Amino acid sequence: MERVERRLQVGPTVAIVGTVLAAACSGGLLAVPGRQWYRELDKPKWQPPAAVFAPIWTTLYILAGASPVVAWHTTPPPERRSLFTIFGLNAVLNASWTGCFFRARRPWLATADSAALLGTTVALIARTRHHSGFASTALMPYAAWTAFATALSGEIARRNR
Repeated sequence: MERVERRLQVGPTVAIVGTVLAAACSGGLLAVPGRQWYRELDKPKWQPPAAVFAPIWTTLYILAGASPVVAWHTTPPPERRSLFTIFGLNAVLNASWTGCFFRARRPWLATADSAALLGTTVALIARTRHHSGFASTALMPYAAWTAFATALSGEIARRNR
């Protein structure tokens, strides 16, 4: 069983949850101006219906918030800085995908962003695995969805040169 500090450290927990919420909210706000443009794009048949994106992302953000909270409490303090630098970069890449795709209308740039996001997610899975099976496993659906999003972004970019 994982060792988790008995006393929840409120400051780091609030900062982590706040970062995840900021990434989620900024992504949602950045998507608004590009929605009509997106509807007019040629998209592959294997793209999921629009209705599945909100429940999937809600679940992924919950897991993406729980993972670093648990990681904070199970990772030795000397290793936290580098681990949380990757978590921060991951949050920035997550929010910037929406800006690249919907706001800038640059699907190729969004594809590159998504590939980098996947890379940081895989790095987080590998780094958290050493101290918390939960923190690592909680990121696996996020990695799978990000891999799918990278392929989808790339296909949309290819179809809409």
